[in-house]
Amino acid sequence: MQHDKELDTRGLNCPLPILRAKKAFSDVQSGQVLKIVATDPGSVKDFESFSRQTGHALLSQAEANGEFTFFMRKK
Repeated sequence: MQHDKELDTRGLNCPLPILRAKKAFSDVQSGQVLKIVATDPGSVKDFESFSRQTGHALLSQAEANGEFTFFMRKK
């Protein structure tokens, strides 16, 4: 999927992936897509909640080889 910015949070545990994503969203424009890569299994539920609470759209999420990839569009 096309994205405008990528955030690598591999090796970080909750709440750091969410905090880093929140900061990264301040660097992108409305409508742009942020790709986040994480290794914390809890990040799946965390990013679903983050999407509901902030209004940023969770476009997709996938898991491969212990890595979780999320694509989110800034509201």
